[in-house]
Amino acid sequence: MFERVVLNPLLTAELIAKYQHFFVPQSFSAKTILLEEGQIAEKVYWIKKGCIRVWINHQGSDVTFQFFLEESLVASMESFWKGSASQITIETIEACDLLVADKKDIKIVLEDTLEKRDFRDLFINAIFDRTFDYMQHSLSFIKLTPEQRYLKLLDERPELVQRIAQHYLASYLGISKVHLSRIKSKLALK
Repeated sequence: MFERVVLNPLLTAELIAKYQHFFVPQSFSAKTILLEEGQIAEKVYWIKKGCIRVWINHQGSDVTFQFFLEESLVASMESFWKGSASQITIETIEACDLLVADKKDIKIVLEDTLEKRDFRDLFINAIFDRTFDYMQHSLSFIKLTPEQRYLKLLDERPELVQRIAQHYLASYLGISKVHLSRIKSKLALK
């Protein structure tokens, strides 16, 4: 249910190596906003080191939708593709070393690579995986209790539980920090 979007690492490495002149290495400190809700996405980020979260502001509270770790591609895809206002905020939650590409350069990459089946499939799979991940996350709020969501996250993405601050995890699970603490305490007693 909380699957990690994993692109083919060899193919992704080949793509980035071939078009590395479009990907500029940049470092960002933790809690840096890369894209703010309402802005138009003009960049794509490839994480070499660090962690990024995607969130929205709902009635003054951050609601986390997704986490991205190393070897992940991050962007507000709808905004990037359609030139519309982003519905999400993209923020580093750890110091990050990223490869950053501009929209104009990504268009060149897409024009060149979409004719090559392997690269085209890489992009299509990335888009579908992201869509499926969002869908599964949304369905978990209907099908699972908060404790079940936490256990599923612990089972499927233990690196997130070990690495990410509790208030971000609680937001992702749709509960308060206090509720998450209670769930963890209850499970520790078992």
